Amino acid sequence: MKLLTLIVFWSFLLYSCKEVSFTEAQPKGVAPLKEIPPPLRGTYQTFDKTTGEFSDTLIVESWGYHFKDKNDKDWLNRGVLSDTLVIKFYQNYYFVNFKSEGQWVLRLVQQEPSGDIRFLSIDLKDDLKRKEILKKLGKKLLVKEIKTKDDTFYQINPSADQLMTLIKEGYFTGDRLNKVK
Repeated sequence: MKLLTLIVFWSFLLYSCKEVSFTEAQPKGVAPLKEIPPPLRGTYQTFDKTTGEFSDTLIVESWGYHFKDKNDKDWLNRGVLSDTLVIKFYQNYYFVNFKSEGQWVLRLVQQEPSGDIRFLSIDLKDDLKRKEILKKLGKKLLVKEIKTKDDTFYQINPSADQLMTLIKEGYFTGDRLNKVK
């Protein structure tokens, strides 16, 4: 999978049409980071299985992140820590929270001992999979459907323990990014 897919995950401007969202930045009760910790800072790339080459580059710095193309040129929007981009650290996960249309959208980053990262989300792109996930979520939590002009959010309000249970039960899936420096 190319990094472009990950850009969709990272950029709150390009989130998918259907998202699990939250009433507040997750996990509840955990203070946001004031800067990205040094172990997470660096340059990451995904390996394109089709071409056998590395794709675009994600650069994580103390203030947020940005992207470079294959020609080393910055592109797309930068993500700067703010009141609409909040990162929290809890139980070995970085919780990347984007505020969009009054909803908090969540991505998880888990750093591996090698320095590589796993980038995770609740994937609702596929209609059949979405119905299955929402049905399972509905047995655990109240799921409130919120429709906006262009998007649909499925809002949940878990405690920190409930959120960790969702992670452990495999609701969050994703890709690996290789740390190159």
